[in-house]
Amino acid sequence: MAESWVNLAERIGADLHLELSAAGGRRASLIRALREAVRSGRLAPGTRLPPYRSLAADLGVARNTVADAYAELVAEGWLTARQGSGTRVANRAAPLVGAHARVPKKLPPRARGPRHDLRQGTPDASSFPRAAWLASYRRALQQAPNEVFGPGDPAGRIELRRALAAYLARARGVRTEPGRIVICSGFAHALRLLFSGVLKGPLAVESYGLGFHRELLAAASVRTVPLPLDEDGARVGGLGRERAVLLTPAHQFPTGGPLHPARRAAVVDWARARGGVILEDDYDGEFRYDRKPVGAVQGLDPERVIHIGSVSKSLSPALRLGWMVLPERYVDAVLAVKGEREAWVSVLDQLALADFVVSGSYDRHVRRMRQRYRGRRDRLVAALAERAPHIEVTGIAAGLHAVLRLPPGTERSAVKAATWQGVALDGLAEFRHPEATMAVTDGLVVGYATPAEHAYAAAVEALCGALPPG
Repeated sequence: MAESWVNLAERIGADLHLELSAAGGRRASLIRALREAVRSGRLAPGTRLPPYRSLAADLGVARNTVADAYAELVAEGWLTARQGSGTRVANRAAPLVGAHARVPKKLPPRARGPRHDLRQGTPDASSFPRAAWLASYRRALQQAPNEVFGPGDPAGRIELRRALAAYLARARGVRTEPGRIVICSGFAHALRLLFSGVLKGPLAVESYGLGFHRELLAAASVRTVPLPLDEDGARVGGLGRERAVLLTPAHQFPTGGPLHPARRAAVVDWARARGGVILEDDYDGEFRYDRKPVGAVQGLDPERVIHIGSVSKSLSPALRLGWMVLPERYVDAVLAVKGEREAWVSVLDQLALADFVVSGSYDRHVRRMRQRYRGRRDRLVAALAERAPHIEVTGIAAGLHAVLRLPPGTERSAVKAATWQGVALDGLAEFRHPEATMAVTDGLVVGYATPAEHAYAAAVEALCGALPPG
């Protein structure tokens, strides 16, 4: 049987950084350094120290010097030594704390975070397909050519770009080829690349969206101009002199609903007439429940649309994997901004995702999560119909959140009441553009994907207890 990594590391000796002073000789200096390392907490109780021979070689001292220092510290109670277990830092009833160390205060219950997380935008972390992902990672690692372990291609691994080109064509109606796909670490990274010399502002945006994206654009000196929203999505007829527009046409965030077909055609016509470009955030495009699939706007005109997607919602934001499907004229400019070497996305993760897609594991995971999230949505709607029938629930045909329409003037108090119930969620006003001239309504944005399955019922019960009475 192969020796475990832990046992092997302990047998050969771990590295130990010690600075020896000249005062008092090598033995005394080593004893002082070890005492200080234990006293400060740098060497935690139970830590195994290197064997005499290893530490002596590292420090350039005699082996007996290390042996004598260990023996004295064992006698003083700083260390323990047992046959077969080596020399370790002694376990103490309470760890020693340096004179200047800060002892963390015990937080009151409400300061430790919410009991129930119903914030939008995050999938159920407990549902990450560990076994299937590990299988893809192993296959990718075993089959990877040697060049994988050198500098990465800033466009991303060709294996992943080929897999995405085929998947996006099949599942989202995207028309592209691998050479027009650039891998990035997510939507925010895509925006940074595009507005670092490739595109110029001002940028038209939907009047409700993520404030983080607006802040990112503002930091790049890009002015954002809000477009009004209604039940058919952004009113693209209001586009003026802007040369670029950012839309969430598959499922408007956060109000919900796809961009109406007439407006999809109209915004493409605008881009052709103005020589402009559409940034398509394919938000929640894969999670639809009560409607037919809505294809990507990019399929209407691949030379006028930049299609941006990621696995942050479908798999996990921890993977930091996304992509841009670019018009041909932007590819070289984006790669020039990104730099000669891939500095953001792990090449091995790219290969694992390529295998995950090609093997069919990605499709199976999305279908499974689509069913699970639909079930959660239905449970939320049923609970609200029973406990708060006066609350209208909208934006639920797709995505990972619902919008609860509230009576005028009650949004702020409802968010506060939810906080007291231990529920984390967002008010609709949090997503409103500061220059928007018209508010949609008062409302709560309730994410139903984040809680683990066993905690979901309690989260919904707490939410119902925070809603304003009818």
